[in-house]
Amino acid sequence: MKKNYDITGMSCAACSAAVERAVKSLGITDPKVNLLSGVLSIEFDESVVSENDIFTAVKKAGFGIEHARSAAEKRRVLREKALYEQKNLFFRLILSVCIMIVLMYFSMGHMFSLPLPSFLAKPAVLAVIQLVLTLPILVINRSYFINGTKHLFAKTPNMDSLICIGSFAALLYGIFAIIQIFMGNHHYIHDLYFETAAMIPTLVTIGKYLEGRSKSGTSKALDLLIDLTPKNATVIRDGIEKEIDISELLENDTVIVKPGANFPCDGIILSGESYVDESSLTGESMPVYKAKGDTVNAGTVNKNSCLTVSASKVGDETVISAIIKLVEQASGSKAPISRLADKISAVFVPVVIIISILTCAIWLIAGEQIEFAFSRAICVLVISCPCSLGLATPLAVTVGTGVAASNGILIKSAEKLEQIGHVSTVLFDKTGTLTNGEPVVTDIIPHGDITDTELLRLCACIESMSEHPLGASIVKEAKSRNLDVSPIDSYQAIPGKGLYAEMGGEKYIGGNLDLLKLNNIVVTDELLSTFEALSSGGKTPLFFAKENRLLGCIAVSDVSKPDSKAAVKALKEMGVQSVMITGDNENTAKAIASSIGIDQVCSSVTPDEKEKYVRKYKQGGKIVAMCGDGINDSPALARADVGISVSKGTDIAIETADIILMNSDMYSVPRVIALSRATISNIKLSLFWALLYNSLGIPIAAGVLYPLWGITLNPMIGAAAMSLSSICVVINALRLKRFKFN
Repeated sequence: MKKNYDITGMSCAACSAAVERAVKSLGITDPKVNLLSGVLSIEFDESVVSENDIFTAVKKAGFGIEHARSAAEKRRVLREKALYEQKNLFFRLILSVCIMIVLMYFSMGHMFSLPLPSFLAKPAVLAVIQLVLTLPILVINRSYFINGTKHLFAKTPNMDSLICIGSFAALLYGIFAIIQIFMGNHHYIHDLYFETAAMIPTLVTIGKYLEGRSKSGTSKALDLLIDLTPKNATVIRDGIEKEIDISELLENDTVIVKPGANFPCDGIILSGESYVDESSLTGESMPVYKAKGDTVNAGTVNKNSCLTVSASKVGDETVISAIIKLVEQASGSKAPISRLADKISAVFVPVVIIISILTCAIWLIAGEQIEFAFSRAICVLVISCPCSLGLATPLAVTVGTGVAASNGILIKSAEKLEQIGHVSTVLFDKTGTLTNGEPVVTDIIPHGDITDTELLRLCACIESMSEHPLGASIVKEAKSRNLDVSPIDSYQAIPGKGLYAEMGGEKYIGGNLDLLKLNNIVVTDELLSTFEALSSGGKTPLFFAKENRLLGCIAVSDVSKPDSKAAVKALKEMGVQSVMITGDNENTAKAIASSIGIDQVCSSVTPDEKEKYVRKYKQGGKIVAMCGDGINDSPALARADVGISVSKGTDIAIETADIILMNSDMYSVPRVIALSRATISNIKLSLFWALLYNSLGIPIAAGVLYPLWGITLNPMIGAAAMSLSSICVVINALRLKRFKFN
């Protein structure tokens, strides 16, 4: 079974790696821990491993665990928790800084000739004052020491463990120095290190506060989606209109949605008409006209007049809840690029501790004073920052998927977010994907003395009883022109050929050339020429006759979407090949493909053959994306490296796909590829920065520059640099929020 759990107590990549190791020890393969959202995602056999085993293993590793909440509820709780933690951090920061200023006055004031009463200037008194000022700062920031110690004993050291060791080492050395001062060794007044012990947690708190402020912006798009769902709903029950909590809303409830209000559920309009702002789901800014019988979705906005809606989906079943869940799922997953960071983080902290011990030992062997060697060891501990490694991928993925969601593109996993950027070939289904999926009238060609309008009106009357989509398109076109579509007296469908109809005592024929020939209507060269010209253009010509006299021809075609041509052009400019795959005949397929700009066409393809074509391109070394909308596209969507489905497609196609286009806009395909490439570049830059920072910072902290130029790094500067590293990674991830879709 698949399960998600909320994990508490994690602060860096080493923490998430420790949780994964704890779960793997139970025999569970491929656990995924998201440091940013605090979610553990696993799949396990209940007959082999119980939930109690999982809870015990995680707690033994030093972390808290509980059952995951619903997507919206969890986001609200996390937001409230983050706000509380930010307030708590700010309070700790202010107190720490205020005490730190006083401590620095006593510890370093003499360097700037700051005045000090003579009775306080005595070495023993001055040392005790510094100790007394240091202890409150350590108490205020005790969470680092509690967590750090706990993880050390659990053999899962993390960033807090480094802070704990470094700060406590400086404190203990300071206490040793006080003892020496009381014993008369007054030169130890210069080796107290209390300011270092206090400055390390203070600077880390400043860094965490700034990091928290920055990180709060990474999931802003998701928070906005959650806020779109109202907390209350107005319903009619037992004939009485009343307001209820959204959690009490039930399927089939009759809901009243007033102008300006957000829909609390997915449903069908029972009465009223209005424009609805669906930008929260589709990314389209223009409101959509809705009337009785139309569907509406939770989170969208009723713009004009009051609507009565029958609730069809409520709570976690609504489309917007599914979006929230998908974005959470994507944010919680790991991109393949993050594996390097995971491997490094798993051994990073223990290695740093070993390097710190070796640093101290080497300097002592080299003949340096213990104070110098000790200072270098502390600096190595506090400058190391596994946080930046752990934050690089989840932050960028969260921002990237959030930006995509706010533009009507849902990406189900970090893996697919990365993979879509490497796609070299996109296979497009034609009907409903590149085209509108509904045939429309494109040409009206009268024969004889009948006008265009009269021909369309007559043909609409003839087709008014037909259930064929081609006939329905003619009726729809006539009604759009406000033509009078009169009922006919009788109707007979001729499968594969057309129909017979009788109206006002006269007989009519409508259909293809074969039906005309069958009824001895002369097919002239001019007629054949018209047929061939329309057919080669991807259109379906329908001929109509009254008795034995030809009335004319109406051509019908499933026209391409306005954005399809621009999408194919953009893909070509990005170096991505476009291929159209369809069940249509070769002439029709090539005509549509040519109008869009697609060079390669696979026509007359049966549903099961679509999957074979995907496999064929993959075997040719291509990284393939399949874009479709129908049930017959599902095998191909599943077989492709990345499956892309339009939201107007079937549920099974959406379930099978990896990326869902809520707005059915084909230009979203090159957009999501561009976003993927930008996100991966962002992650690579963050990982490069984190690795470069640690590669340079640790040796400098250890003192490699001292023998050559006498350069050393103060532990306080190391602590500040550690905080700055994480902040830089967060700021870099936030740059993705400025990503612009062309």
